Amino acid sequence: MPSSHLCVVIVGGLHADARRAAVARLLADVPGSVALHHDLATAAAGTVVRTIRDATGIVSAGEAPLVNDCACCALREDLVPELRRLADAGLTRLAVVELWDSVEPKAMAEVVAAGGLRLTSVITAVDPALLLPYLANGDDLAEVGLAAAATDRRTVADTFARQLEYAPVLAVAASEQADDEDRALLAQLHPTARRVPIDALDVTDGEASETNWFAPTRPPAEGWTPPGWEADPVDTKNAAPPRGGGSPGAATSGTDGIDGADTAADAGGPGAGPATAGAGPRSEGVGSAVDGAGPRSAGPGSADGGAEVRSERPGSAVGGAGLRSVGSGSAVGGAGPRSEGLDPAVGGAEPPSGGSGSAVGGAGPCSGGIGSAVGGAEPRPERTGSALVDAAFAGFDVEAAAAAQHPACALLPAEADEAGVGTLVWHRRRPFHPERLYAALEDLTCAAARSRGRFWLADRPDTLLHWDAAGGALCVESAGPWLASLPDAAWDMVPPVRRAAAALDWHPEHGDCCQHLVFTSPGLDREGLELLLESCLLTDAEYTAGPAAWKRLPPAFDSLLEI
Repeated sequence: MPSSHLCVVIVGGLHADARRAAVARLLADVPGSVALHHDLATAAAGTVVRTIRDATGIVSAGEAPLVNDCACCALREDLVPELRRLADAGLTRLAVVELWDSVEPKAMAEVVAAGGLRLTSVITAVDPALLLPYLANGDDLAEVGLAAAATDRRTVADTFARQLEYAPVLAVAASEQADDEDRALLAQLHPTARRVPIDALDVTDGEASETNWFAPTRPPAEGWTPPGWEADPVDTKNAAPPRGGGSPGAATSGTDGIDGADTAADAGGPGAGPATAGAGPRSEGVGSAVDGAGPRSAGPGSADGGAEVRSERPGSAVGGAGLRSVGSGSAVGGAGPRSEGLDPAVGGAEPPSGGSGSAVGGAGPCSGGIGSAVGGAEPRPERTGSALVDAAFAGFDVEAAAAAQHPACALLPAEADEAGVGTLVWHRRRPFHPERLYAALEDLTCAAARSRGRFWLADRPDTLLHWDAAGGALCVESAGPWLASLPDAAWDMVPPVRRAAAALDWHPEHGDCCQHLVFTSPGLDREGLELLLESCLLTDAEYTAGPAAWKRLPPAFDSLLEI
């Protein structure tokens, strides 16, 4: 049995009970599987505790020393060698990497792939009843004991949003407290995700959404071999060591590559390396900030209930809101448009309810026939022990997933209204007046549990700006130039997927420049929100004055964005 046939699946999420249940389900259903977990809670003592367990309990435990006083760096340096050791031993079919609470899957997926290992899926475990409480929690991770490093400035809400929206598979816990509103919110936040009940019967993917939430799981048939076991070997001995937690060709940023500060596929201008064709299975690219948060006012649930907009520069308050920005990491690369009607993990299956498209590329390297994305293997006729196992071997394309986070290319959720939860898609071809938008930031940030997208400021007509809000905090950052602002000679250096995405939304006068913001929340005030957004646009007189006049408007966002 070749050692190089080890498959790796990443399971993460701040909902710890759901995450542990998903990992336990995989260990029970896949013979010869183990779970690796690095506990960062011990970092204050100078080490990170690593455990390896199977379905019967802990197999081994050890400690990894901190690297540069960073727990996440220790995780990154220790994980790949441990996985390679398991692969070389030839006794493990599936390695389940269970991430610590606030570690985000994106950077770890890139670490695993860069280590030459076979990554077959990324799963975020979710308790639907906890969705809204976590999205509304603007507390810093450090305040609740979940910071992954001393410099970690993330909040509970923005961390959870990225964990949720990056993964193509959501393992949904059975929760008696969850109601129709909770499930509608989950479907609208990540409509292209494959949602699999953790305790589902052995079903095909098309049946998974209809499975009883509380149904027991049947063990796999004796002698069942997981898909990918017969696949071509992966060379783990000669693989290049991971550098900075990035996959080949994908750039990452942030203090440690794990804290969610990365804007992968966002590094570089027109000359950036081309991204893998085909958008990954995310609803929206979220490249939020980790560092540089200045003094903040309290978010929702606090005494004043104000929104917060963070900045790397101190003192940039917005009417009780503090604003943060990661600056101007210029990016042109990104994922292209996605075709409709495909499950992001299983080709040809009906999309989950609320979905509005899926991956074109992204077939994982594991063969074995779980229906994969375009270019994958043929569907397997037999069934595995659980729907979650099928999802764990569905295949995962790290580069496509990273590229899909670019705000110019990511597929945003569509209009929706179900069980009291609404999603508003606001798309306009006129730029914002910088001062009026700045004055409305607090109200816009608090208008929805989650909002994201790209926007266009009149005084910065050539710059694509990224909007990312959760938990009453807004992150605004530059995502590089609009393609319409680039000279013709630069277009040959722009990845084809980015050009294709722009072509789908091209305007004869403004090119790809636009406002495209999406707001999702229970009790969404659509009419009020639309009126507020419309009031921030240039008036007819301001618009007809032209770009030269626009650039002379007061630069209200200069304190939030690096110049």
